[in-house]
Amino acid sequence: MSKQIIKTLVVDDEPLARRGLRARLERHDDVEVIAECQNGLEAVSTISQLRPDLVFLDIQMPGLNGFQVIHKLRELNQPIPVIVFVTAYDSYAIKAFDVHALDYLLKPADDERLKSALDKVRDYLTTAHQDEQSKKLVSLVAELTGDDCEEILRKLANGEAVETNPYPDVLAIKDGSEVTRVNVQDIQWIDAAGDYMCVHALDGMHIMRKTMKELEQELNPQWFVRVHRSAIANIRFVKKLVSHISGEYHLILQNDTELKVSRSHRDKVKAAMKM
Repeated sequence: MSKQIIKTLVVDDEPLARRGLRARLERHDDVEVIAECQNGLEAVSTISQLRPDLVFLDIQMPGLNGFQVIHKLRELNQPIPVIVFVTAYDSYAIKAFDVHALDYLLKPADDERLKSALDKVRDYLTTAHQDEQSKKLVSLVAELTGDDCEEILRKLANGEAVETNPYPDVLAIKDGSEVTRVNVQDIQWIDAAGDYMCVHALDGMHIMRKTMKELEQELNPQWFVRVHRSAIANIRFVKKLVSHISGEYHLILQNDTELKVSRSHRDKVKAAMKM
């Protein structure tokens, strides 16, 4: 009976680290490295397109870190492959991942540790453990907020509490006797219309009676940024920021909606887009 070929993706922003890990993986005849990615955004796209069985995912990367890659895959409703985190952190990282039953490799990966990780992966892929691993991974990532991966790992290892997301996942919008639940992650932008807010989501527009300031306080500032006195945008739906000769800036959303960025909010918008 032939071995199952494990389609594998290597994600790391360091070319030497990718090359070294790939060389070690190629010594295992049931592992096929189908692609390499140099950042988190590229990883999300490649995982969605190629559907690898296994991903060696660096934690600390510019743009999207390893935790945020998992978040993004969940937002896109993409199946999550078996994940082996790769980290430069030491003892507390080991403890953290042991506690959460996730595997990891310390940089630089040695052959024995890699073999052990691959044996664990083979077990996941040939038993019902894969669903369990995926659930634990999602559970871990769901607990994490912010970008400071090192601090998150330190807290996990020391048994300290990790702050959970204080912002709601759903907005309850009341319209007369009806209440509509709108997933916050599906909100593209919000603009004001007199005393009402127009909430533009993937399933259409919803009207709610609330002030812009109240809404701004309810929404996670990691994703929602005030672009104008009367508009808030979800950065995840922004396609580009355009500057005009007049000096004005406009955000272009993925559905081609154009939102003017006021001068007083320009720096905050640029910071949110990591410019």
